Amino acid sequence: MAHDRYFYDPVNHKYTVTRYLTDLKKRYGGIDAVLIWPTYPNIGVDNRNQFDLTADLPGGKKTVRQMIADFRANGVRVFFPIMIWDHGTRRIKMSMPNALVKEMKDLGADGMNGDTMLGVSDDFYQASKNENYPLALQPELSLGNLKMIEWNRLSWGYFFNYEYMPGVSVYRWFEPKHQVNITNRWAVNKTDDLQTAFFNGIGYNSWENVWTVWNQIPDRYAEAIRRISSIYKALPDIWASKDWEPYIPVLQRGVFASKFPDRDKTVYTFINRDSTDANGAQITLPYHKSEKYYDLWNGHEIKPEIKGDKIVLSFPIEGYGYSAILVTKNGMTPANLNATLSKMSGLSKRTLKSYSADWKPIPQQIIPIAKTKPPVKTLEGMVKIPAASNYQFESIGVMIEGNELPLAVGVQHPWECHPSRTQKHTMEIPSFYIDKYPVTNKEFKRFMDATKYHPLDDHNFLKDWVNGTYLLGTADQPVTWVSLDDARAYAKWAGKRLPHEWEWQYAAQGTDGRLYPWGNDKSADKFPQPDTTRDMRRPTNVNAYPNGASPFGVMDLLGNVWQWTDEYADEHSRSAILKGSSYYHAQTSGWYFPPALELNKYGKYLLMAPSLDRAATIGFRCVMDSN
Repeated sequence: MAHDRYFYDPVNHKYTVTRYLTDLKKRYGGIDAVLIWPTYPNIGVDNRNQFDLTADLPGGKKTVRQMIADFRANGVRVFFPIMIWDHGTRRIKMSMPNALVKEMKDLGADGMNGDTMLGVSDDFYQASKNENYPLALQPELSLGNLKMIEWNRLSWGYFFNYEYMPGVSVYRWFEPKHQVNITNRWAVNKTDDLQTAFFNGIGYNSWENVWTVWNQIPDRYAEAIRRISSIYKALPDIWASKDWEPYIPVLQRGVFASKFPDRDKTVYTFINRDSTDANGAQITLPYHKSEKYYDLWNGHEIKPEIKGDKIVLSFPIEGYGYSAILVTKNGMTPANLNATLSKMSGLSKRTLKSYSADWKPIPQQIIPIAKTKPPVKTLEGMVKIPAASNYQFESIGVMIEGNELPLAVGVQHPWECHPSRTQKHTMEIPSFYIDKYPVTNKEFKRFMDATKYHPLDDHNFLKDWVNGTYLLGTADQPVTWVSLDDARAYAKWAGKRLPHEWEWQYAAQGTDGRLYPWGNDKSADKFPQPDTTRDMRRPTNVNAYPNGASPFGVMDLLGNVWQWTDEYADEHSRSAILKGSSYYHAQTSGWYFPPALELNKYGKYLLMAPSLDRAATIGFRCVMDSN
């Protein structure tokens, strides 16, 4: 996720590639390639397309090019996504394949991952050839047909229906150079994934930041990745052996092995599918006097037991564990073998099962909002909301995926022990004042004139203004293209603050749990109707729907612009709670940022940097404490 705070530092406004890679190397040995993901799930909050969101990354394309160069300087290849379903946002002038390939060439990226694609289609391959810029193409899903393996050099592998006997990768079987990366983002126990990968000699997608839910790889599986990766890298060419043979005969129940032959060496990988250790004799092979045998997993040479024209190799494989044997011919010794054996000897002194397999969510904190001074006079344009002693606060996230607990794609409200997407809570809410309408262009202009405010990251700031002011006829429209920090700056100048999610909802809902400010019927004449075009109109004036008032007289709460409320953060991510939904509803796909018109619903909006966070459909309103 481009939003990961180990990857981008939002305080110092810079990419931190070294910090990101150092963390991964420390925990499980590092990565070979990275997929940078700036699009879903925020795409569709306005009509910016996948190209716009990449261009809106902090620092613009010049800085993104340097970020990619930093990865490559560390030996890491860089991929970006293909949002093949993105046909509901702003139109582009050329075909998606041509446009994306040109962009990858401009940025210096190495490949593209086809989100939801059953094989990256041939037109992307042809566009790459036409640009004379080779790209590694990697669909998320399986290939539409086996012919596509000709130009799809990689793929994700979803081996969800694991059985006792490990599955065989069909794509690796037909094309040994095809690289599969097993993907199972919500899994906590990684045993099946990693054993299947090692059995097939394929890769693993170490996806931990899942839409800003941190599913960290537990120590036991992290250590397994480190050891598997060390063996892979010691013999990088052998895993594409055209003579790969899975399911070679072994001597112990529960142990399965694959053979990867090369001209002067062969590697055998072993996995133990049982929980009990498998010790002693493991495999019988033909006897050749010139061969040597090395236990790569434990880091030492093995002396075989010779039985006529056969030899028997004995070595331990712990429960749910791994092993690898290297057989060399004619005295040939692979480069760096001694270094690999030394490394693996040190690592294997501790069993994998001695590492913890426990998982727990990392704590998430709400960003505190300081109380304001109470007003000393009647407040123009604000509505006083009475205190509530027994408010039934229901909060339902509309996020598209991620229902698994405790891995839910939600936030950790202050009274919760882990993030969740849906919950109910009885709470007391002190009396406060809230803006009757969202802050308008006219009001924000007064702030700008008084303070000369200019954000450090000013990309997209007030994007729809011209020459420092709003367009004629838009004075009473809600101000948009403002970041959370921009909104906070305005609120501080006005002696106010942004509302908590529950304050916004209470002011909109009252105490009877209604779904809309005016009641439970979705009345089309009480809020702006959706814009489903790709061009996206502007918001309506905040006072355009006088019949849409809440029980307290608060206006323009639904269907015009999303409104900033709380921010949540953990060690890796930041997100904001958006309330009120907006008039823009991107069409053609169910993967776009979903609406949340009902008052008990919210949108979780991922935060990275103001340049990317600002949107044409996000505004705000302020509150003030009454005492």
